Amino acid sequence: MNTPRVSPGGLSELGPINWIFARGAARVIGVTDAHIFSTLGRTRGVFRAWLHYSSRLMPFGALSRKDTEMIIIRVAQQRGCDYELDHHLRLGARAGIDKAMADRIIEGPDAGWGDRERAMLVAADELVATRDISDDNWAALARHLDDRRLIAFTLLVGQYDSLATTITTLRIARDTRS
Repeated sequence: MNTPRVSPGGLSELGPINWIFARGAARVIGVTDAHIFSTLGRTRGVFRAWLHYSSRLMPFGALSRKDTEMIIIRVAQQRGCDYELDHHLRLGARAGIDKAMADRIIEGPDAGWGDRERAMLVAADELVATRDISDDNWAALARHLDDRRLIAFTLLVGQYDSLATTITTLRIARDTRS
């Protein structure tokens, strides 16, 4: 385990609004400290803007919660981001992703999926790996998602790829269950 490059903040580093949010989130998640929030919360207003943006992708995005969590779990797995994976396996369970389905998501697009789920997993993998989606894979995805959802899909993958980069670079420690 690497030492965090930026330690989670307390009340003085986060300010009262971010501190209250981080403490409440930890309680809801069932952890002693939600390190992602107590670390990123140090940015104060940027953190609140990021929360607003993120919430418009998940949980209030254009894609279903189950699809959203499937995509995030896949991105976390592809990026090797255990923090993101831990968090979204828990959230995915609430959205209807049981352990067997989570294992198939982690296994990948060739784990016996239907055309729709396979198209999303292939596109997510390709977007993480190449920062683009080939025309053939885009066409496969577009058979299942309208323009609004195609945009939301692309933003969602990009958001969680970026978040994995931030978590990894800052060496944010995995949460401890309370």
